[in-house]
Amino acid sequence: MTIGHSLTFRSAPPRGHRRAQVAHPATPHRRASPAIRSAARELLLLVILYVGYTGSRLLADDNLSDAAGRAKGLLHVEAVLDADWEHRINAAFVDHDWLGLFGSYWYAAGHYVVTLAVLIWLYARHRHVYFRARTALVTATLVALIFYLAMPTAPPRLVGGFTDVLNLHADVGWWGAEASAPKGMGSTTNQLAAFPSMHAGWALWVGLAIAAATRSWLARVLGFAYAATTAVVVVGTANHWVVDVVVGGAVVALAWLASAAVSRAVATAMARIRDLRVQVTVPYAVPVPGFRLTISHK
Repeated sequence: MTIGHSLTFRSAPPRGHRRAQVAHPATPHRRASPAIRSAARELLLLVILYVGYTGSRLLADDNLSDAAGRAKGLLHVEAVLDADWEHRINAAFVDHDWLGLFGSYWYAAGHYVVTLAVLIWLYARHRHVYFRARTALVTATLVALIFYLAMPTAPPRLVGGFTDVLNLHADVGWWGAEASAPKGMGSTTNQLAAFPSMHAGWALWVGLAIAAATRSWLARVLGFAYAATTAVVVVGTANHWVVDVVVGGAVVALAWLASAAVSRAVATAMARIRDLRVQVTVPYAVPVPGFRLTISHK
């Protein structure tokens, strides 16, 4: 048996009482529409989180010797697993100028442009996916920040034996010798934030978000192709280790699953709350503060 309740308060003014007239200004104050306010809140939230994330990374230890030691430990793990592919991929990006130039622009721009474009697309066209996707993106990024603060790790280009591809093509781009930071702004980035790779993680997020929002097989293929290309580029440009890519993808995947579980739990709780309705009636004839409580069952 299902029992439904509704909560309603009703009262009436005393007999003979006339409702006071409220004067309205001739030109009422116009407020932004709810849609604009909601979009502005989301944009402000993302800006604050990104600025905080970027600024917090600068608080990490900048001891290159320790960071290089951790990087060599990761390389040793890869060697045991026969996954130390960095030298071969990096050599391909160095030997072929077109590939190195492509990888440089992809690394410097795609990380920000594509992620932001997908966020806007989700908010404008697929709001039911947006909030879950945004929560997953924020959660994964904050988890990565913990790694950056707790165990700064040097990228291949700072360890030795690798070529910094972005630096190799810096004369035709806006970046300098400090990863993808614009020229003259190297001090604003943490170059020891290699593990895990959020370039690869955010790219996987793009693929997951597109797959959740559309049934178009072409859009889904392009989304995951973007993620796969980014994974190769971050290794080929000597900015990340193979294990950075794997862990970055795992962090995003787990955050996505967690956000989906939370969304289902919230939806279930809200549905149960809507089923609970309690009706409380304050009869006109009963003087205040007296009232009569009636509960209807369905």
